Amino acid sequence: MTEQRKSSYDVVVVGGGAAGLNGALMLARARRSVLVIDAGEPRNAPADGVHGLLGHDGTPPGELLARGRAEVRRYGGHVVEGRVVTAAREPDGGFVVEPAEGPAVRARRLLVTTGLVDELPDVPGLRERWGRDVLHCPYCHGWEVRDRAIGVLAGGPFSVHQALLFRQLSQDVTLFAHTAPPFTGEEAEQLAARGIRVVEGRVTGLETDEDRLRGVRLSDGSVVARDVVVVGTRMTARAGFLSALGLRTEEHPAGTFVPSDATGRTEVPGVWAAGNVTDLAAQVGASAAAGAFAGAQINADLVTEETRDAVAAHRKAHGASVEAAAG
Repeated sequence: MTEQRKSSYDVVVVGGGAAGLNGALMLARARRSVLVIDAGEPRNAPADGVHGLLGHDGTPPGELLARGRAEVRRYGGHVVEGRVVTAAREPDGGFVVEPAEGPAVRARRLLVTTGLVDELPDVPGLRERWGRDVLHCPYCHGWEVRDRAIGVLAGGPFSVHQALLFRQLSQDVTLFAHTAPPFTGEEAEQLAARGIRVVEGRVTGLETDEDRLRGVRLSDGSVVARDVVVVGTRMTARAGFLSALGLRTEEHPAGTFVPSDATGRTEVPGVWAAGNVTDLAAQVGASAAAGAFAGAQINADLVTEETRDAVAAHRKAHGASVEAAAG
């Protein structure tokens, strides 16, 4: 860990992306002691810029996070590098968080914003071009590939939906059937109506030239010229460190997530979640908003606890004073 920190905080935030930093910002501005522990593995690191975020469209992801860390620190929050191995309940109801390196830290509340990992289809070449001309989201990258030759690699439950979304951006969209089950009659009709070509056969790789995607190679050796390939990833929540708390991920057709309610509260008292770790579809803006809301909810929860304790202490002290006067 690279920043001086205390041994105990009101809130420890695990994950320093948009959700975690905005949650920490809200808490620090509410004069809560807050520590953000970040492994430095943002999901959108390969992207050139963040898009669809008002006032910050096109900002490089690393620059946006650097600004966020500076803002949290401006209000007294601590942000450190590190990977959390486990989090466990303390007898007093708080938590102890164990990083891979350095001493454990205690927290009254936890905010989990560790995000997710995109697991790409098992096709050679996809990972190397991920975030450049191998994409997944029309709202994150669609404008940048408008009017180009786009190929959509089927295989997941939303392949046809992806193809229809990218058809909004280009008239030249090809759907590669690959390993997908046969399309339904309704899906086939939709694809035909929108002029989306369907190519049968398994995809075995990509063709590139001078570090640019040129086409998609099929098992029969043929190559279909494409400028961009769209894939559906399996999105897996980074949540293994929560197992000691009994907080498990749940399955979704597109991956796994940590269940939480609309405020970010999980089924484990004192633990909130925000961002992609609990909402697979959240973009940067939605993740930041969810983190801010969860931070406000955590602060309100702490205020409620502190008020309850203060009332109990007040009653005890007032009762003792009355007894002394009566004696």
